[in-house]
Amino acid sequence: MESAANISADVRSLRGRGARSNASGRYERETRVLVDDGWTNEDETPPPLKTEVLRDSSRTIITRNASPDISFDRSINPYKGCEHGCVYCFARPTHAYLGLSPGADFESRIFAKPNAAELLARELAHPGYVPRVMAMGTNTDPYQPLERSLKITRSILEVLRDFRHPVGIVTKSPLILRDIDILGPMAEMGLARAALSITTLDRKLARAMEPRAGTPSRRLDAISGLTRAGIPTAVMFAPVIPALNDDEMESVLGAAVKAGATSAGYVLLRLPLEIKDLFREWLEEKAPNRAKHVISLIKQMRGGKEYDSQWHTRMKGTGPYAEMIGRRFQMAVKRLGLNQERTPLATNLFRRPAKSGDQLKLL
Repeated sequence: MESAANISADVRSLRGRGARSNASGRYERETRVLVDDGWTNEDETPPPLKTEVLRDSSRTIITRNASPDISFDRSINPYKGCEHGCVYCFARPTHAYLGLSPGADFESRIFAKPNAAELLARELAHPGYVPRVMAMGTNTDPYQPLERSLKITRSILEVLRDFRHPVGIVTKSPLILRDIDILGPMAEMGLARAALSITTLDRKLARAMEPRAGTPSRRLDAISGLTRAGIPTAVMFAPVIPALNDDEMESVLGAAVKAGATSAGYVLLRLPLEIKDLFREWLEEKAPNRAKHVISLIKQMRGGKEYDSQWHTRMKGTGPYAEMIGRRFQMAVKRLGLNQERTPLATNLFRRPAKSGDQLKLL
């Protein structure tokens, strides 16, 4: 693997991607940026940036966290990096740990875990394992385009089903409908729920912010399909970006309710580390007339900074504008009848499936 980011020779090759650059990660000794040396042939369109799949060699699959403002303590991420290319993705800085760029590398150099199911079965079978809800989609999307062929997420769900282990999934992809045959029966036992993240109903804006994610209408269709299959489904209006998509909160929640969503949540835009520069760069290109206003409002909700990582406020922000967004959300939730009941997923059904050669238990 390269020790530094792979810098594109021509920014035009990033067409169809979210990031507008591919600067080196924060741990690299060399800083690389795109420079026009005057030798570029503007009449020739460079080839598009291709997605490269790399093998992840992790020896474990369950990630633990002790964050006091997060509702789960364990999660699974089948992939590192995400081809959806959402410019605001808070997971982008994790690619810097791999010696790669949180920019274009994050969405074009994807690490996959083909042995994820085997690792998971081994960890769940450990005598000391205590079941709690397993979260998926908390870092990168488990149903990003590569999943269609690699089917790693599906193999993970098969293991969770066999162990009768509860799972909650967040995704932007209608591909989740493929796995209704697994999730439906699990939901019937109280072992599964899902959430679709919808940032806007404006297809043009969605295309710009989330170039390879499912369209808003297809995400609403996914909510409908999951609901018909008996899978409790929520909508996540995330991230909320002031002066860009925050005016759509009520319409997104309303459309999701019509599609069958029974609960909802929201998260304010987060701009830690490299994301603040990537997002500002994107904003100045895609929405130049709003850029200064958007950044100004973000700072108002982050104590004068572009990001504040304080527990309990990092997801919602602080200040008058953040409070107004919170009030609007609560009013919409009440009016639409959302979040009225949410039965906890079952953990008491957990079992370790018998393996070939195991001694039978006496009744």
